[in-house]
Amino acid sequence: MRGPICYNPPASRTVLLYTLNRTALVLQGFSKAQMIERIDAAFTAKKLTSPEPGSMSYMMSRKGDLGDGVGPWRPHLMFHAPKADGARDGVSWGADLPGSPVLLDTSYRKVPEPETIFMVPVGRWSDGTPAPPMSHM
Repeated sequence: MRGPICYNPPASRTVLLYTLNRTALVLQGFSKAQMIERIDAAFTAKKLTSPEPGSMSYMMSRKGDLGDGVGPWRPHLMFHAPKADGARDGVSWGADLPGSPVLLDTSYRKVPEPETIFMVPVGRWSDGTPAPPMSHM
């Protein structure tokens, strides 16, 4: 997977650490179960914290490759918030409601990092070319 991502300063201080930590664990050869255990322990020990207020990132390059032949998904902004629980996690943002531009990234439920990610697709790639239209918006 090659997903070029840019972080603002608050996300660089917190969210980027999730990726760096996970990458180090993978390179050390830990199993997925061991990684989850170590990430949970790092959060409990406050070595990893919830995203700072205002944490956001963006993925705007059409040259990204999200793996397994997916290629780039679409240009979008991501807003990183502290992990919420279950059905309530997207309510305050209006995520996934009819006509809402906000999408809840449910893949975070599969990882132990303490964040909820809200995505907002945008109309153009970083090179200025139009993005494909969203079918549900």
